[in-house]
Amino acid sequence: MCLAACGLALGYDFAGLKPQGYVSDFARAVDPASRQQLERYAKQLRDATGVQLAVVTLPGLAGEPLEEVANDLFRKWGIGHKGKDNGLLLLLVPRERRFRMEVGYGLEEIVPDGYAGSVLRTMRPALRENRYGEALLQGVHEVGARIAAAKGVKLAEGPAPQRRERMPEASLPILALLGGLAVFAILCGATGCRRARRYYYGGSWLPAALLGGLAGRAWGSSHSGGGFGGYDSADGFGGFGGGDSGGGGASSSW
Repeated sequence: MCLAACGLALGYDFAGLKPQGYVSDFARAVDPASRQQLERYAKQLRDATGVQLAVVTLPGLAGEPLEEVANDLFRKWGIGHKGKDNGLLLLLVPRERRFRMEVGYGLEEIVPDGYAGSVLRTMRPALRENRYGEALLQGVHEVGARIAAAKGVKLAEGPAPQRRERMPEASLPILALLGGLAVFAILCGATGCRRARRYYYGGSWLPAALLGGLAGRAWGSSHSGGGFGGYDSADGFGGFGGGDSGGGGASSSW
């Protein structure tokens, strides 16, 4: 995260990024299960329709317009096939709560700007609850079904996005406080309250451990993929095919 923050502060070279697969989670915002489903669905869409889909998350925009960043990535990576321009990019910037669907020239009749905007609107409820993987799956499945119908093919639908019940963030400080009081009570019984108070407030590891655990839980609740390392792209991704985009699509926020 430090490298990402430093890069943003100095002016990030978005065009220098390399795809990690159909899903390039540079913001580390997508949980592993959702990422695997997205990779499988993108491969299925490519095999059935020829359309190349890229899902990208970025840690920030470094002051650059969302539309320009999306178009630069699309054209530098060549999403879609050369001459057919049948590519689609779904770009998400969690920190700035902005997202965009960029559409290649060859898909503009199937995915016009108005429809792209409607897909983004269906993703907002999940995005507002920081359920990034679920939101991306919802958007990708919706636009994928429309493309398949237009091409006269049928996709074997992947698992529906599952809403994960999350503990309300407001309850986390209460739980940490109760945990600290419980430990304090144990120390009182084991060592005497005076000694326990000295141990608890005297700069020992206990307060830091409690606060560190709380901070870790709070971060994990809003950055579901931040604790997982690299990702091995699904079999079958061999890069994109040289497609182009003229800026069609839609942008939104949540």
